Amino acid sequence: MIRSFITYPLQFILLVLVQVLVLNNIQFSGFINPYLYILFILWLPIETPSWLVMVLACFLGLSVDLFTDTMGMHASASIFLAFCRPGILRFLAPRDGYETNQIPNLQMMGIVWFISYVSIATILHHLFLFFIEVFRFSEFLSTFGRAMASSVFTLLLIFITQLFFYNQEARK
Repeated sequence: MIRSFITYPLQFILLVLVQVLVLNNIQFSGFINPYLYILFILWLPIETPSWLVMVLACFLGLSVDLFTDTMGMHASASIFLAFCRPGILRFLAPRDGYETNQIPNLQMMGIVWFISYVSIATILHHLFLFFIEVFRFSEFLSTFGRAMASSVFTLLLIFITQLFFYNQEARK
């Protein structure tokens, strides 16, 4: 219990700092923007109440918005992801259900489940974020392409990060 009071705030701060100091400066032709900060929402324990996930997502998105001057776009996309998270978890639920305090990660859930979970969540977040940024359907194909390309790059970063932490947990 005490570990979670230390771990989650550190994850929050670290992911926001990595996002605003490193990843926001990475753009390939202004087309691909990686958003690793969503990993904080995805790593919350499955039993976390939906209202708490939404509040944390709002603070996470507002923190990124504060540094990127995006007027609430990341906050709204993060809240949308937090809103979709219980549905994604229900859709991917094992036949016997989830264990108490289970954390959705590669080590506990397996590679197929984790890839499905992270892919669905990342694509939903990115589609919402990029379409709210453009806010018109006249550029549907280019916006959809940007969202998909950024999703692929973000998924790659999430898997690298997860494998790094997976190896750390496996050594203990």
